[in-house]
Amino acid sequence: MAEVWQVAAAIAGGMLLLWLVLAVFLVMARPRGGALGEALRLLPDLLRLVARLARDDGLPRGVRVRLWLLLGYLALPIDLIPDFIPVLGYADDAIVVAFVLRSVVRRAGPDALAGHWPGTPEGLAVVRRLVGGPG
Repeated sequence: MAEVWQVAAAIAGGMLLLWLVLAVFLVMARPRGGALGEALRLLPDLLRLVARLARDDGLPRGVRVRLWLLLGYLALPIDLIPDFIPVLGYADDAIVVAFVLRSVVRRAGPDALAGHWPGTPEGLAVVRRLVGGPG
């Protein structure tokens, strides 16, 4: 019986360590300046952008796979940082979206964002800053 508890404790400790590593990664990958707060306000438009990009057959398959995985992560009720924690709960979603969109822009180019952006030109400028491109 003691062995079962040791295995359970080892698994719990490993999962806690993995969660801490992922949380540190999120903090390091977060957009700088006020872009994160602006991204939270644009989250509905960002979700539509991600869905449109994921359905675009003109983009490389690897890019579309990343976008579909992102949509799956966002649809899951389990988050890295629970949504009931003020500000940080939704910030982790915005950070993950920004990280994936950065990789999309690197691979597919900034025109892919502009072609599928459902919001205002000002919102697109924020998204460009969010992913590290010119505003």
